[in-house]
Amino acid sequence: MASNKQCFDKILISACFLGERVRYNGEVKALASQLLSQWQSQGRLISVCPEVISGLPVPRPPAEINPKTLQVITIDSVDVSQQFSQGAQQALRLCQQHNIRFALLKESSPSCGSNTIYDGSFSQQKIVGEGITTKLLRQHGIQVFSEFYLKQLQGLLDQ
Repeated sequence: MASNKQCFDKILISACFLGERVRYNGEVKALASQLLSQWQSQGRLISVCPEVISGLPVPRPPAEINPKTLQVITIDSVDVSQQFSQGAQQALRLCQQHNIRFALLKESSPSCGSNTIYDGSFSQQKIVGEGITTKLLRQHGIQVFSEFYLKQLQGLLDQ
């Protein structure tokens, strides 16, 4: 009889997906998914909010990446690039500590966006791009997915 696989691939996950109140505006935006529930029951998920782990408060002013300077600037014109970078470094350390190869992060976030980010004008316009944390994780070989690509992530986990 084959034994159950005890060692599952861990997944770094945006804390907001698990219903944690970490979003810039303090709203809860949990991601409802059978896959997510399954992964959580298997103990696969390692939760992080790079912005909160770096010391930024909840709520906090919205921030976007300036595509020309690559600085992260709040709507109040405050440069929070250092905090975003620190949060990305801490997320990477979590991945390294837990041998994480996959991350499921919030699309369009200046930290976590994997395909799109806001354009830096605070006009709700999105552009192709990646957040600060996503970029660092990918530079270290970690595959990053958004909430729109759960099935693709599942396919890799099942291999």
